[in-house]
Amino acid sequence: MNTALPKKGHPRGLYVLFFTEMWERFGYYLMVGILFLFLTDTVDNGGRGMDTGLAADIVGSYIALVYLTPFIGGLIADRYFGYRASIFLGGSLMALGYFLLSIPHSGSLMYAALGCVIVGNGFFKPNISTLLGNIYNKEELKPKKDIAYNIFYMGINIGAFVCNFVAAYLRINYSWGYAFAAAGFGMTLSLIFFGLGQKYIKHADVIKPVQKEDMPLMKIVSYVFLPAIVAGIIGWEIPGNIMGSDSNDAFIFACIPIMIFYFNIWYRCNASDRRRIGTLFTLFGVSIIFWNIYNQNATSLTIWAESYTKREAPRIVEKVIKPFGFLKTVNTEPKEVPVLDQHFHAKLGADGKVVTHIGTDPYLQNIPKDQWPAKGENLKLISTEIYQSINPFWIIVLTPIIVGLFGFLKARGRELSTPDKFAWGTIIAGLSSVIMVVAAASTDIYEHKVSTGWIFASYGIFTISELFVSPVGLSLVSKVAPRRFTALMMGGWFITTSLGAKIAGIMAGFWDHFESKAFFFGIGAVAAIVAGALLFPLTKRLNKVVVEATAAED
Repeated sequence: MNTALPKKGHPRGLYVLFFTEMWERFGYYLMVGILFLFLTDTVDNGGRGMDTGLAADIVGSYIALVYLTPFIGGLIADRYFGYRASIFLGGSLMALGYFLLSIPHSGSLMYAALGCVIVGNGFFKPNISTLLGNIYNKEELKPKKDIAYNIFYMGINIGAFVCNFVAAYLRINYSWGYAFAAAGFGMTLSLIFFGLGQKYIKHADVIKPVQKEDMPLMKIVSYVFLPAIVAGIIGWEIPGNIMGSDSNDAFIFACIPIMIFYFNIWYRCNASDRRRIGTLFTLFGVSIIFWNIYNQNATSLTIWAESYTKREAPRIVEKVIKPFGFLKTVNTEPKEVPVLDQHFHAKLGADGKVVTHIGTDPYLQNIPKDQWPAKGENLKLISTEIYQSINPFWIIVLTPIIVGLFGFLKARGRELSTPDKFAWGTIIAGLSSVIMVVAAASTDIYEHKVSTGWIFASYGIFTISELFVSPVGLSLVSKVAPRRFTALMMGGWFITTSLGAKIAGIMAGFWDHFESKAFFFGIGAVAAIVAGALLFPLTKRLNKVVVEATAAED
């Protein structure tokens, strides 16, 4: 009897991958949620004492590389390692990286730890999504594929919701190192779940034979990776900076050979495969703008929550969560503190670190003095990383509603096509940035903080767009990509996240230079709304290719 197939419902392999991804995302989002805060915290508190620009550069580069490496990880899995071996390798490297970050160390070890996570994610991320798609390629399961990806996506967000509370408790009550170690523990649990469920997923680990038109790996190394390295070095060494820093220039230059490689795949394909890959490329281009807004959660929206949002816990909230250790204490006692925005008259050192001074907590810098706590009293603040749980909270709440909406429309013959979902999702993402434009313009943010309600509402609107685009994107690649290119195209999907993340990091690196934060958020809002609107005239033609590709795989 084949234990991988159920008599009804979903195969057990879905739930193996659900819990595997849930714990992997627990570790990843925990680390992303605190990385910027760790880098900008003072050295006395165990942080790195970096200024906003340098910290945003590192975080943006890290997230961008995390989503760039699936390109090679998917390719190696497709050709040689297989998906399960790649997942075990990637997960082990990620766990090692998180545990290395938990050790007090010099900067060089920190970058080595980040490198382990970056490479590990390249082997882990595209291949677990591909395994899920392969499980649902059986004839009787194909109609359930979109629902399966939504369930899978729920696992991602359960992990992303819980992790920030764990991070806040550990870093406030113990140290940054304990929080990073928790990420390693989550990744270890992920590998345990994956190992225990092998009998339910091994049938989906099928290495596709190399076709005569496929480019040999050594040619890929010669034509893609070596040129990418050379281009990155050129970008790093160019006098001055085009995109604000050497690392930004190096990343953008290094992406050019990779883009050329994907174009070459499209060019060498037959007419049918070319239409399928071309459709993916069109939607990939729009999704870069979507992922730019998404990845602001780790940079600009973290800055906004930290410095501009009124985070005092209401009395009833304080009583509920105080025993759990999620609250940070702020008072007027003099101490060494940084100032994170030049419009608060910061003086930045030439080495990229904030020149600290003896003063009050930076949280008080844009609160009228008559609202400061009296001497000997404290303010109890909700920890900044908790705000990154708002997005997964909304996903958990809104997923049944959005899935129900899609079902309602389908039952009445008005189902949205995948390209339609991309167009609407991108526009709605732009509207989430409009909320932040209004928040930034609602008061003088250098004199008064704004309500938590703004960022809560912005995340809520964005979550709707995310449910339109993100889980659909994974399913789309699985259905539309020519079978021998599935993992490689899945890597291409993650490259769009990479580029969006890097753009978000580049923008956040200029945060201090934008006196008008409304203008800062307005850039993303206009770009997303315009891109979504321009996609609508193409949706019928694109959907025709999607339908044809799905029928061809039946």
